Amino acid sequence: MASVSWSRLIRFVPAGRSEVLYGEPVASNYDDIGAVADAGELQAKVIVVDASGPLSPSAKVTDEVVRVGKLLGPLDWDNCTDIKCIGLNYKKHIEEGGRAPPPFPSLFTKPTTALAEYGDVVVIPKCAQENEADYEAELVAVIGENCKDVTPEEALKYVVGYTIGNDVSARKWQRNPERAGGVPQWCYAKSFDKFAPMGPCIVSSKVIPDPSVLRMKLSVNGDKRQETPISDLLFDVSGVSASVSSSSIISRCQVAHIVSFLSQGSTLRRGAVIMTGTPSGVGCTGPESAWKYLKHDDKLELEVSQIGVLRHTIAYE
Repeated sequence: MASVSWSRLIRFVPAGRSEVLYGEPVASNYDDIGAVADAGELQAKVIVVDASGPLSPSAKVTDEVVRVGKLLGPLDWDNCTDIKCIGLNYKKHIEEGGRAPPPFPSLFTKPTTALAEYGDVVVIPKCAQENEADYEAELVAVIGENCKDVTPEEALKYVVGYTIGNDVSARKWQRNPERAGGVPQWCYAKSFDKFAPMGPCIVSSKVIPDPSVLRMKLSVNGDKRQETPISDLLFDVSGVSASVSSSSIISRCQVAHIVSFLSQGSTLRRGAVIMTGTPSGVGCTGPESAWKYLKHDDKLELEVSQIGVLRHTIAYE
């Protein structure tokens, strides 16, 4: 796997200073380092980073310990090279939408300008405020080395770690035929600025060798909306399409990992992040009159076991 000296990577502004640093958090419990940082009690060992970035093997953890003043997202625009997203990838989510499981992973992308920091305010633009802003909790795989045409057996060697993401979506731009036409229009509906909050840290693959054992949940203002084991993935990060029994489909997928599939004919660069799909419980479930769309000042918490809790709020411009 991609070799790095850190186990958990954070990006932050040190207390009493203005520059942005990378670090290895120092804590007695890593279940919610964001809450520790918000309380002003998180410390970190500074990571020295050169031009190749924080995901490079050249990034070294030092003995210098500083207090975290403001926790940011683990990657910025300069070090996130691509945001690739997989749709229709949790079995129960596919069922709640009345869709058939796709034979291959469904890909769409977001621009890196969609990144938002830990604790950020995600602004819903005026063009997406008609009772349509929605959430999607996602496990995010982070690529640590450039790769192309890798086999499923090789793929996880290139995953440096995992973080949490929210695939914020404008559902009417995505689904309403008057806007999207006859088929879902994913990219525009999901690519507005700050529509991809990520954090609070990247946890190394050496800490999480098997992401299928993780569990994910999302709440809005304390109301739990999504909760599922990562093992409910249709196409998981480290396995085959678990719910597709047809041998012909499995053969076509070549027992594919998401990473392997996305690398066929296309280079995945260091810093590319893969949002692996959302489970059931999204706000747009059922008839439009019953949608639980995001409102101004809503507070979201997304949690994945062994990674932590991603927090952000919603604001309507």
